[in-house]
Amino acid sequence: MGHSSRRLALIVIVLALGGFGIGTTEFVAMGLLPNIAGDLGIDEPTAGHLISAYAIGVVIGAPVIAVAASRMSRRSLLIWLMVAFTAGNALSLVAQSYGMLMVARVIAGLPHGAYFGVAALVAAHLAGPGRRAQAVGQVMLGLSVANVLGVPAATWLGQHFGWRSAIAMVVVIGVVTVAALWKVMPTLNDMATTDPRTELGGLKSRQIWLTLIVGMIGFGGFFAFYTYLNTALTSVGGLADWTVPIALALFGLGMVSGNIIGGRLADLLGERSIVIGMLGAALALGLFALVVGTGWPAIIVAFLVGSSGSIALPGLQTRLMDVAHDAQTIAAALNHSALNVANAIGAAAGGLVISAGWGYRAPSLVGALFALSGAAILGVAIVMNRRSTEPVSVAGSTVTD
Repeated sequence: MGHSSRRLALIVIVLALGGFGIGTTEFVAMGLLPNIAGDLGIDEPTAGHLISAYAIGVVIGAPVIAVAASRMSRRSLLIWLMVAFTAGNALSLVAQSYGMLMVARVIAGLPHGAYFGVAALVAAHLAGPGRRAQAVGQVMLGLSVANVLGVPAATWLGQHFGWRSAIAMVVVIGVVTVAALWKVMPTLNDMATTDPRTELGGLKSRQIWLTLIVGMIGFGGFFAFYTYLNTALTSVGGLADWTVPIALALFGLGMVSGNIIGGRLADLLGERSIVIGMLGAALALGLFALVVGTGWPAIIVAFLVGSSGSIALPGLQTRLMDVAHDAQTIAAALNHSALNVANAIGAAAGGLVISAGWGYRAPSLVGALFALSGAAILGVAIVMNRRSTEPVSVAGSTVTD
């Protein structure tokens, strides 16, 4: 590898900083919808489409950029992705109409999946065998830390100084990340680039699609729970509104710890770490449905949901890289499209059971079912992969399963 552990740590921190900015901009709109709606003279449900606009950008941008930029040096690609993300947020900052803000949100979302995908590939490449998943998990930490620190800080700014100040904070993070990437990122000339045909060829792989479906279904449960956590705690648990930020912060801290544990587990146990995470999440989600009526204990369980679900993430990302052969960029980027689809599926499924009159315990039970389904689909994928005589590419070498 040729990179000292101190240099590698600095590179991973810079990559995670970009993830921190992306995570903050993705989730901050949820807390500031009333402010944005009031400023633009629209109602809140209409303003809610700004969240969907960002997700559309993520889902479209990940595969399109992975294919279009497949020949670009990974160093240049990371820098340009962060420039595009910063530009999308700068456009949001000056947007004077709802339409312009919608366009800006789509633009800001476009680089999301490709950035995380390429950042994961770079971190794994620089860390080398034996520490790949830990490095990937550390890059993904930026997203988790955004939930604990970035989103609350930006929401506070937005509530006190107008929603544009929250976007301004993200623009500053973007500019700092671009400068830091330029300064610390090595040339990465030893990282192979591909071509559009190779990347598109990855879409024929059954293993890539099965792994993406594991993300869509397994993490759908995560979002079914998270979307309705606020109301579950206050209406079923009888807790005051001021307890909700504590629950969300604990959930975020759970995600941070889960990412760290998941990276280590994935390096030790490989894809079995994903099964452990999914089964743990199913248990925690089921437990939440049992204890939500007791108030404060439910907040502790929210931490367990965040940590168990996140244990599966580094293993899921590295499995995609392993089964993708030469099409690693599109596979790694599509993971984040899959997680955004999971967000949409989970929120819709949670809403469906509430509308059916099953109450606010139901989304976490649906979540447990989704997590178990994700583990089952992964089991099928593992068995199919072992039966296949196809060699699986791992960390630049070729091995036969």
